[in-house]
Amino acid sequence: MPALAGVTPDVWRAGIWRVGPLFNVGRLTKAEGFGQILQECGVEPRADLVRALVEADRELLLASAHLYADSIPFLENLRSHGVRAAIVSNCSEHTRDLLVKLGVPELVDEVVLSCEVGAAKPSAQIFRHALQQLRVPAGAALFVDDQAAFCAGAAALGISAAQIVRGESDRIDGEVPAAGTTMVRSLPEVEAMLWA
Repeated sequence: MPALAGVTPDVWRAGIWRVGPLFNVGRLTKAEGFGQILQECGVEPRADLVRALVEADRELLLASAHLYADSIPFLENLRSHGVRAAIVSNCSEHTRDLLVKLGVPELVDEVVLSCEVGAAKPSAQIFRHALQQLRVPAGAALFVDDQAAFCAGAAALGISAAQIVRGESDRIDGEVPAAGTTMVRSLPEVEAMLWA
């Protein structure tokens, strides 16, 4: 991306750090943000260059993002048990394309993306939106995430939370979860919580 933009990697990263949060809440499109970064770097934000950057960003996301092996079986199991489920993600505009490519939307009832809702985790607004879409009260919901702050945001609304800690065997033993949060190592552990 930096080479395509004609700037150094450090300069590109700094620009992304500045505009990234605006991508995640839908206040800037990738085209607008990349144009802004180019302009700040003294590079003319030509329409063809901006389009090329947006497409490269999308292709990079689609090529590099993956799901953990237990993700699809977990969602399939929820679906087979009639459990209403939503994906709630802090992300930018290409994420829906990624989720479709991975086959996720057909396994859940709702896909709630921060860039479409205008609020990101741990904001109460995105959790309330997901609950409303699912038609589920906070006390009957379980939120699973790998970020403690996001779990704490859900728990503050009365949503039970499970913080998933993958591949960090020493981390889970010494960490104290946020109030209302259970720490787990995998999605099968979350299933055990649901069916207990």
